[in-house]
Amino acid sequence: MDITTFSALAEPNRLRIVELLLDGPLMVGEITERLQLQQPQVSKHLRVLLDAGLVEVQAEANRRNYKLRLDPFQELDAWLETYRTVWEERFEALERYLQKLKAKENKKN
Repeated sequence: MDITTFSALAEPNRLRIVELLLDGPLMVGEITERLQLQQPQVSKHLRVLLDAGLVEVQAEANRRNYKLRLDPFQELDAWLETYRTVWEERFEALERYLQKLKAKENKKN
């Protein structure tokens, strides 16, 4: 997993742009309008997302549509899966421990 991905997603407005693009491609103007940001700000954020490989741009005449690239998000999900497994194992161990405590408490009563 590339640190650039995390850096790009760490900025709240870029994360909001990614969330908007989940529904499909958008033009800069549409993103600007929905996020109530200035066009230069949105363009700067899109450049960071583009450089990080999280979005791609398709030119249509004088318009540019930005859309999410799935590969980086699938890689992120695969990377996070290892941590999910660890946490699930820890939660299961905690559950077993709590059940043992509860069983001991019930025996006392």
